[in-house]
Amino acid sequence: MGLKAVDGSWLCWLWVGMTITGLASASDLYAEENPAGDYSPYVKDEAGGSTPNQVFFGDTHLHTANSPDAFLLGARIGPEAAYQLAKGERVVSTNGVPLQLIRPLDFLVVSDHLEYLGLMPKLFSGDQLILSTDYGRKIFETANAGEMGFFKAAMILIADLSMNARKMSVPELESEIWAKVAEAADRHNSPGVFTAFTGYEWTSMIEGNNLHRIVIYKGDAAETTGAVPASSFDSPDPEDLWASMAEYEARTGGEVLAIPHNGNLSNGMMFERKRINGGDFDADYATMRARWEPLVEVTQIKGDGETHPKLSPDDEFADYEIWDTSNIGGTEAKTDDMLEGEYARSALGLGLQIESDLGVNPYRFGMIGSTDSHTALSTSREENFFGKHAGMEPSPTRMTDALARVGDVSVFGWEQVASGLAAVWAPENTRDAIFEAMERKEVYATTGTRIRVRLFGGFDFAENDLADPAWAERGYALGVPMGGILEKASWFSKPGFLVRAMRDPDGANLDRIQIVKGWLGASGKRQEKVYDVALSDGRQVGSNGRAPAVGNTVDLETATYRNSIGATLLEAFWEDPDFDRKQSAFYYVRVLEIPTPRWTTHDAKVFGSDVPEVSETIVQERAYTSPIWYSPSGV
Repeated sequence: MGLKAVDGSWLCWLWVGMTITGLASASDLYAEENPAGDYSPYVKDEAGGSTPNQVFFGDTHLHTANSPDAFLLGARIGPEAAYQLAKGERVVSTNGVPLQLIRPLDFLVVSDHLEYLGLMPKLFSGDQLILSTDYGRKIFETANAGEMGFFKAAMILIADLSMNARKMSVPELESEIWAKVAEAADRHNSPGVFTAFTGYEWTSMIEGNNLHRIVIYKGDAAETTGAVPASSFDSPDPEDLWASMAEYEARTGGEVLAIPHNGNLSNGMMFERKRINGGDFDADYATMRARWEPLVEVTQIKGDGETHPKLSPDDEFADYEIWDTSNIGGTEAKTDDMLEGEYARSALGLGLQIESDLGVNPYRFGMIGSTDSHTALSTSREENFFGKHAGMEPSPTRMTDALARVGDVSVFGWEQVASGLAAVWAPENTRDAIFEAMERKEVYATTGTRIRVRLFGGFDFAENDLADPAWAERGYALGVPMGGILEKASWFSKPGFLVRAMRDPDGANLDRIQIVKGWLGASGKRQEKVYDVALSDGRQVGSNGRAPAVGNTVDLETATYRNSIGATLLEAFWEDPDFDRKQSAFYYVRVLEIPTPRWTTHDAKVFGSDVPEVSETIVQERAYTSPIWYSPSGV
């Protein structure tokens, strides 16, 4: 199995091997392609492309005051400040608190809700185009006459959003605001330094069940502003969203993709076996879904979506930041039978089942994280967490304040999750390179930390490959990276995996690397197993299949921890001991940090407040890679 931890003294040298791959071959290629000795910053592969030798961290899901719910819940900061903060500048929050990221992001998607995009600030300022609609005039007059008040008006509008009610449609204004969104992204996009994508959230909610998607465009404003995109007001069915995306690509020659999120609040609808229109899955539907939705957002502020303890009862780390009370609208309580259609791991297994029936896997997706912050502030670190909306920015009472009212249940501030980030492996920080990494699924999710993790799978790897300075280049040559597919194995071969993870330079040491395998048993039932493949501090897997806990250095009173346990870098070569060449399977990596203080513990220290007994005080941050699939049929 090759359990191995690498001492921190090798940190600098090993990181060079991890991020700038193939030094010897790079110099050879440099000499061939640059006979005059001109400087070339990228290693070129045999096809003339660039090796994905850098990892970039970003947020693909951020709301500003242009989102109706964000504005109605107090946000007054727009896209300009969102980009400034992401690029490392100092900004001031809605509530007057100055802040700056410890490290800038590499890319950002300002993804405001398309439904009523930018209309709320104009409504409450008395914009004449908005007031020309009967509904806009009614809300404005009652809110300002004291009959309703701003808060009640806001709640009515939010309720209307949940019903997909288009009551203030002003096409000329919507077109103008959409153009400004795209122009802001272009203005802040700086190839090689910072990438800003044009995007939005498509906010479908059927009977209170979350079916939201983030839509991201590869192109610039000249391409994306030819028409206002389709919203869930036009149709709440994702198939109609995909049709509008296909129309966009046909009309412009551009590229676009969609990313579902918060399946944990869909009451089983996000990854079910039926289409929204009630029809059965068929090969065409499965192909469309795989085509338009290559990624899933698996961790964010409204709960983690990797797996659930009732789906993965043998996984000791499955109970991480779970939200499982009801759907997003609070209209129906959660039941156990809904869970399978809500979490990424079970959905990956469902994909294998559907593929065995239809020949196409609709759920062959990569995994990313993002924030879903509605403050315009992309903050994912526990010690710098600015909350879901403006009312949940740092304060002495935010842990016990109600975050939202969901049906008859209040969701409290302490339930928020300081998560997450999207990480991509790409040759450069540009729209083209990052978008293409998303398309090929060479991406991974983190819960907010900046763990570096890389994964390759193939039939020709050996443990000593990790000692090769060009190990990643070898990974591409002899196998596939995360997001790839391994085709039918020969009689005597089985897949081997090369994985290396490095801690966040400004964060906690690593506890372990795990490989999560999913497959179909003989009866076609979904199966899974979690393997510890690299452990810190010399620990070994016991006879019960589990490793001892890494320990805990957290001091709750001071909200600190020590990196006196764990490893700066872990790596492993692992072969599947239970491989069956006739069995479809998926494999992904989960990397765990040592325990660290949760944001609630930081709040308790800063404000002198008490952490509610029901709240966690310690977390183990983590990363989830996109899977590598094994396909015995070769498709």
